[in-house]
Amino acid sequence: MRHTSLSASHRAACTRPLDRSPLQMLEESFLALATAPQPLTLPARLVCEEPEQDVLPVDQVRTRLAHAAICPALREQTWGEVIRRAQRLGEPWDTVAVAMTVPVLRRMLARLAYPAHLERAEVEQEALAAVAVALPSVDADATDAARELFAAADRAVHRLAYAARRRTERETGQDAAHLGRLAGTAYQTDLVGCHVDVPGAEVGEEGDEYAVLVRVVRARVVGIAEAQLIARTRLGGESMQRLASERGVSVRQLYRRRAAAEQQLAVHLRHQQRDQ
Repeated sequence: MRHTSLSASHRAACTRPLDRSPLQMLEESFLALATAPQPLTLPARLVCEEPEQDVLPVDQVRTRLAHAAICPALREQTWGEVIRRAQRLGEPWDTVAVAMTVPVLRRMLARLAYPAHLERAEVEQEALAAVAVALPSVDADATDAARELFAAADRAVHRLAYAARRRTERETGQDAAHLGRLAGTAYQTDLVGCHVDVPGAEVGEEGDEYAVLVRVVRARVVGIAEAQLIARTRLGGESMQRLASERGVSVRQLYRRRAAAEQQLAVHLRHQQRDQ
């Protein structure tokens, strides 16, 4: 019952406008789990070679996990246990698993170069959504399983930064000719006024973004709603907050849907490239 209440509070927090840092919002949910009257804990042996107590609150586990002095074997077994619990038990362990990535995500985002008009809140949310989408498919028994989560976040934020730069180029008229070619395709696909970057697609007659979306919708790789979501937000410039309100879902849910759809697109396109 305690965990259900905390989970409900976490979902409610996700529906608020992005007027605070998404990482900060996640931290609040995570620390609430660690500091509750009956804190969420993990076996201390996961992160301590000679533990002085049987269990540790999850925030203390994360602190030890992020310390440079922890041996690789302890780090791997801790990540494996956290990922397994998230996959098998769901909330609140999926919140814990994503929150465990925060120290690395903060360092990753601090190094990321992205256009000034791209809000940091959107970058953070993109990274968190990518981790959440990748979490169910990670092999918890693999060596350094956490690397897959970090790699998913890294790919997502670089895609976002690339899309923002492309949007800036079009707004300054550097890509007007390409936009003109895409206008007719947009009309045909009911994605009017939007444009999309698809991971793995090459720019050109066969690779322009609208044409790729048309093909993958027809191939049932993604649905029309997902294609419209990608088109309207990636290079159409519409905010995720606006679309979330329009569709009656939380911003975090919408980010996860977009990340999942883009992951499906990337897999499909890689398979196509191998077959050619």
